[in-house]
Amino acid sequence: MNLQYISDKAGKKTGVILPIDLWQKLISIFKIDIEKMDIPEEHIREVRERMEEYYRNPDIALDFNKAMDDIEKDL
Repeated sequence: MNLQYISDKAGKKTGVILPIDLWQKLISIFKIDIEKMDIPEEHIREVRERMEEYYRNPDIALDFNKAMDDIEKDL
């Protein structure tokens, strides 16, 4: 699985990019109806800004295995 993390300018992990097949599986398992979700406009703007930042500089994404190791160290 190829997850990618998004970090802010301070290096704090703030998001994750999932492969589309995993996303579809998750919304199916948890019965999420994304059409009925009321997402605040500020959240939509934030996601768009982060995606634009990622597309400008894809090196900001962390390796999944390294990120998991870092998370496990903090547990």
